[in-house]
Amino acid sequence: MYRILLALGLLVVLYFLIRRAVQKIKGRNEPERLAPGKNHMVQDPVCLVFVPRGTAITEEIGGQTYYFCSRSCAQKFQEKLAG
Repeated sequence: MYRILLALGLLVVLYFLIRRAVQKIKGRNEPERLAPGKNHMVQDPVCLVFVPRGTAITEEIGGQTYYFCSRSCAQKFQEKLAG
């Protein structure tokens, strides 16, 4: 009885290993991601409101782009970083 359970367990492990190898070969290892467009929602780091990327206020700070809902939030963020 234990031999049968052990054999079934090994078959299950073998199945998942083979499935993973086939996915890597086919190039499906990375999940599909949608390219962010203008309607993609981004979160303001100050007030935590979500705004569409196309209408957000953008500031590049330290080589990274931040998105804000308003100029006042962008100013608060820069003041917080400076202080």
